[in-house]
Amino acid sequence: MANDERDGALVRAIAVAGGPAALARFISEHYEPITVQAVSDWRRCPPRRVLQVEKATGAEVTRHDLRPDIYPHDSQEVQAA
Repeated sequence: MANDERDGALVRAIAVAGGPAALARFISEHYEPITVQAVSDWRRCPPRRVLQVEKATGAEVTRHDLRPDIYPHDSQEVQAA
């Protein structure tokens, strides 16, 4: 899969984490096993992996960045922006 088919936030998250292998390793070490191929196949961050990916990036890429459809900004954040 080409990177241009991937969600931009996921591309950033993978880069911040150090690449697909580093992201897969982080998730496998802290949560449950996942293969590099599985991460490489993602076009958008799977809902069950959003918080794991956010943690892998040190929250540099947030859950809202990854999946705004699941984690929208709350009304106070929107009003402050």
